[in-house]
Amino acid sequence: MVRRFGTLLGLLTATAAVMAAGCASTGATPRPFPTPGGSAPAARGAAPPTSSPALNVDTYAITGTALALRGSPYRNGGSDPSGFDCSGFTQYVFGRYGIALPRAVVDKFQSGQSVEPQQLAAGDLLFFSTVASGPTHVAIALGGGEFVHAPSSAGVVRVEHLSSSYWSRRYIGARRVAN
Repeated sequence: MVRRFGTLLGLLTATAAVMAAGCASTGATPRPFPTPGGSAPAARGAAPPTSSPALNVDTYAITGTALALRGSPYRNGGSDPSGFDCSGFTQYVFGRYGIALPRAVVDKFQSGQSVEPQQLAAGDLLFFSTVASGPTHVAIALGGGEFVHAPSSAGVVRVEHLSSSYWSRRYIGARRVAN
């Protein structure tokens, strides 16, 4: 019994270590995916998609949709409420409002306009270097130093603090893709 428990604990620890590495998107195009003017499966409690141009989108509506997805499981390559990786999560949330984002984290880092840390606002994309140099993880700013994302380490979409020792050391920049 003790040996079986030790083996199980070892497997769980190894699995957690691999998943904690971060979200380096594969770049695959998920299906189904919300596209501007198209439709997508509704998120639990999410607002319906709009056809408003990106510059007129309510960023608080975007963050509300992101928050409504808390608890959705992590799934590598995932892009819908049945499972998200970080890139699929941000792509899905913004897609609900007609804002098409690239799939890969590194490509998202080239989107929109750069934002200085003191100018961060709700709805900004936050980028972190977690598994390699450069942008490998993306999240959505909520304001007040908090963000929502699909981290592999906890297994579900959740809210975190930018000031935490883990995330503050890995933060590399922000982009604004909606106003």
